[in-house]
Amino acid sequence: MGFRDLIAEVDAVVFETLGDTARIEGFDEPVLGMFSAPWLQPKIGKLNTGLREPRFEIRVSDSHDLKKGLLVSVELPELDGGGDYDLLQLEPSGDGLVALILRLHV
Repeated sequence: MGFRDLIAEVDAVVFETLGDTARIEGFDEPVLGMFSAPWLQPKIGKLNTGLREPRFEIRVSDSHDLKKGLLVSVELPELDGGGDYDLLQLEPSGDGLVALILRLHV
């Protein structure tokens, strides 16, 4: 088994166990990922973590046909940042994940 295959298996377990779900315009099934919002950013002591825009990180294998402007509906309570967002851009990280950079849908 290659390194990427091993990491894909680890990601699958992590996303299934800890992941958030979102519905993405044009996708038939919800997508698992990790959502973070700047107004809910984690605080480590008094350090600011530097997150600026809402992000939904997904596996590259789940990112087919994504493009700017799609509606992303994060399935979390509103107080946890759930709701509708517009996809602004994709930021691949090189480790099998891609961050969907979001903006609150108005």
